[in-house]
Amino acid sequence: MADKSPLKTILKTSLPAVIDLSASTFMWTFEAILIGKLSAAAFAGHGMAVQIIIVVLTLLLTFIVGSSIIINRYLGANNTWEANHIMGQALMMGIGMTILIAAGWYFGADFIFLLIREGGSEARQAGVIYLKTVAMFGPLVLTNFVALGIIRGAGETRYAMIVNLSIVSLNFVLAPIFIFGLFGVPRLEVRGAAIAMGIAHSLGFCGTLYLLRSRKCALFLSFKELTTPNVKTFRRLLKAGIPTTVEQLVWAVGQLIVSGYAATLGITVLAAHQVFLRIQAILSMFYLGFSLSAMTLVGRNMGANDRQGVLKTAFTANRVVFVFSFAVFLIMAIFSKQLIAIFTSDPPVVQLGSSVIIIFALVQIPKALDGVLIGNLRGVGELKWLMWVTLASVLLFEIGLNWLLLFVLNYSLMALWLVHLGDEMVRSLVNFQRFKRGKWKLVDI
Repeated sequence: MADKSPLKTILKTSLPAVIDLSASTFMWTFEAILIGKLSAAAFAGHGMAVQIIIVVLTLLLTFIVGSSIIINRYLGANNTWEANHIMGQALMMGIGMTILIAAGWYFGADFIFLLIREGGSEARQAGVIYLKTVAMFGPLVLTNFVALGIIRGAGETRYAMIVNLSIVSLNFVLAPIFIFGLFGVPRLEVRGAAIAMGIAHSLGFCGTLYLLRSRKCALFLSFKELTTPNVKTFRRLLKAGIPTTVEQLVWAVGQLIVSGYAATLGITVLAAHQVFLRIQAILSMFYLGFSLSAMTLVGRNMGANDRQGVLKTAFTANRVVFVFSFAVFLIMAIFSKQLIAIFTSDPPVVQLGSSVIIIFALVQIPKALDGVLIGNLRGVGELKWLMWVTLASVLLFEIGLNWLLLFVLNYSLMALWLVHLGDEMVRSLVNFQRFKRGKWKLVDI
């Protein structure tokens, strides 16, 4: 792979991934806007249900990341038989998990929402209806999430983008029809949103299955591999996937705690913090696209035993994302008030946000760089290292230092983002040093 242009290959892999992942984020936002037009209670209940779904999707990363890393090694070594074996086994494990998850959602929804006191009975009812309805489509929706994730992680980002854009487009059309009862369709409100999502993703599952059986992409789904369990492969997948799942769950919990900190400082601080989080969610899709590209290409170079190609690809990806993140910093520094005004016109929130946005903009540079470094380290198999680094940073910076500054020293929103800036700078530095030292050359997955 070393004879190919790393820059061209990185852009070819990352840009479709950016579009693909951003489309999903857009659809969640669009659905929330539609539900918000029904009532505040429906909006709250829907939001609670979506948070539950997102946590479950994080758990499924075990099958996606673990299999993708191993598959890329085999594809780099031109061993497509083993790559297809790993995919079949990962999907078998994923299907078993998705059936259990869907059953848990359907039969446990009433209990789950009783645990959430805030929002009232109407909000809880809306959440239960949405989660139970999604559960009816759950095995297909979640299996498709795993399968598309593996396709994307194996570098076939263009095909993953085509399938996902088709799903999002159909969901975009069906959601308002089922929610508000347009064109003679019964008005189903929250249930309609879940039905629209379920139909779109179920048809998307059919498209993904066709793709994996068509031999058009690098992977081929063998029904024999899908139905013949291999305990040794299961253990290998869990070994590769569990550290990443723990890493993502720890980070998600840490950010939830930080949002709780912001909430205790008052509605203005919380609103400004939420504005930054919404902007961050959009930007993170770009960083994730570059990170995914780095993981895929570095993993394939490892499979081809091309250590020089690993380094060349990794450092090219870092240079590309640095240019991108620096441009983001300049745009936010110049148009700070305009960006905040997109989300809110409340004068105190705009004023507070404007005083902090330069720090938020600075965060983007080390955050983007660290995203690619994480992709590089995942590609070479440094999964436990990333898990421990994330655990340490969340406990020391996001939870510990923020608590000290906010509740002991009485600082405010500026402190939250200064801590996050320091956290991202330290993590990017230690991850860079880890990659540079080259211990990954001895990692076996």
